[in-house]
Amino acid sequence: MAGMTSNLHKLTSVLRFYIYHRLSGHTNSIMQDDILFQISNKLKEVRKNKGVTLQEIADEAGVTKSLVSQIENSRTIPSLPVMLGLIQALDIDLNFFFKDIISGTSRENVLIRKKESYQPFTKENAKGFFYQRIFSKQFKDNHIDVVLLRLEKGARRPMVRTNAYEFKYVLQGSVEYTVGKNKYVLNQGDSMFFDANELHNPKCIDGDEALLLVIYFFNETA
Repeated sequence: MAGMTSNLHKLTSVLRFYIYHRLSGHTNSIMQDDILFQISNKLKEVRKNKGVTLQEIADEAGVTKSLVSQIENSRTIPSLPVMLGLIQALDIDLNFFFKDIISGTSRENVLIRKKESYQPFTKENAKGFFYQRIFSKQFKDNHIDVVLLRLEKGARRPMVRTNAYEFKYVLQGSVEYTVGKNKYVLNQGDSMFFDANELHNPKCIDGDEALLLVIYFFNETA
């Protein structure tokens, strides 16, 4: 009974977060611990475990396949109706879905993340792309996702779009970044900022790997 109560409390916290911060337009000067990407990762995990295709869940939820893919790969922020629609489309108990979701708020002015707490995750069917999430925060009107990307020599994936602005800082190695029809070479210490709704893709061009700090500045999807 205690476990069920705890899971229901987590679900309530999720809904309260969306209603209070998304639907009411309320902002707070204190950084909010965010669980949106935990939900996105869980959606992807459950969908694959149940053998449901992107098209099947999209049809059931009444959204497009491309939107589901973007949500699962942390490339857009789902609205409350879309999020709940996708969970319901998986025909899964809400208590089970949210039982491993960690929520809460931080009222500290300084946020520390030890490197051992960085969370590995995947995006798309990419080879040689290794992501670690440092943290993801709702801060006033911005949803910020801070990530380390290790890019191997010969890494490949399709060109992608993200419903966000992106900042890249090269910590190690050199990369060639394609944005739209243009290519940009970035060496260690170089940085770039761009509208990631444009098709884009990086390539390691020097050494065995490159290491980048990536910051996503998200806009909420409709």
